[in-house]
Amino acid sequence: MQGDALTLYRETIALYRETIALYRKTIALYREAIALYRETIALYRETIALQGIAKFNLLRINEMLY
Repeated sequence: MQGDALTLYRETIALYRETIALYRKTIALYREAIALYRETIALYRETIALQGIAKFNLLRINEMLY
């Protein structure tokens, strides 16, 4: 019986270690996702700025044509 309990204890420790490793991987993936989200926001802001510049330039060209 004692051997069985020791075996179960070792298996439990191994499972805890695997769980911790998976948590670490999950945290790393969340960090990567957050970084990608920040990059997406930055690109979106740049897109809006460029659209504004393009619209302003179009208005200036239209004014020059009249």
